[in-house]
Amino acid sequence: MSTESVTTSVSHPRRPFPMKTFLLWVGMLPVVFVLIMPVWYMVSKAFTPELNQIKWPIYWLPDPFTLENFNHIIQDKTLPVMRWLFNSFLVTGVGTAAVLFLSALSAYGFARLEFPGRDTIFFILLISLMVPSVATLIPTFLLLRDLKLLDNYMALWLPAGASVGAIFFMRQQFYAVPHELEDAAVVDGASTFRVFWQICLPLVRSALVAQGILTGLAFWNDLYWPLIVLNTRDLLTMPVGLLVIQQGSYVQRGLAFAGAFLGTTPPLILYAIFQRQIIQGMATAGLAGR
Repeated sequence: MSTESVTTSVSHPRRPFPMKTFLLWVGMLPVVFVLIMPVWYMVSKAFTPELNQIKWPIYWLPDPFTLENFNHIIQDKTLPVMRWLFNSFLVTGVGTAAVLFLSALSAYGFARLEFPGRDTIFFILLISLMVPSVATLIPTFLLLRDLKLLDNYMALWLPAGASVGAIFFMRQQFYAVPHELEDAAVVDGASTFRVFWQICLPLVRSALVAQGILTGLAFWNDLYWPLIVLNTRDLLTMPVGLLVIQQGSYVQRGLAFAGAFLGTTPPLILYAIFQRQIIQGMATAGLAGR
């Protein structure tokens, strides 16, 4: 006689949707609307013909849809947009890598190494955060001029290489690394740099990614300093190039919106990919700081 096994499933009651969460979503919708609409307007006008740019009432969808604006700025030899886009990638990539390496190395020294005057030097660095950047603008420009580094990407990388904010942020992260891991590596014969590079740095990867995204966005969106130190048109970055597109007696809105679309798409994609690491790095910042 065969027996049949009957399996019963226990149904868990659904938890009611919290009213506070619902009210929070409702309250955030106007904020999302205000933030999204300018971006949507830019995207719509980037694919709209020049003759229909100033139609009223506003059309929130391209009417008609066209790639004419992109073809114009890509083929126009006087507006090397693709060159400017490449320059922005170059400046952002090299500058971000330099800032991350120097700030992480400095932060490790301030957090884990003992040397005379460590706390005093770090205190002076923190005090420098209170100095407005405008106050150091002219001295930095004159120094780069005397070093013959104007109209050169080194004029963008060198002043930004010593980022006190990045050093402070990474220093807080290195405090959370257990000392036992370093002691075990030293017993095995690892040098100080090897402990930093192979033991401590991988453990603060989330914070490193978060700082890298913020630093990269700062390089990518910087307009003021590149506008001052760069003169050659082929060396301009994308924000300065967008300013060039809008010069003249007649501003072609379609070209300006198309260039803005090309300039804003890469950082948006980058943030969409690494948003979890950014939030995680920011959430853990300062939890182990002293």
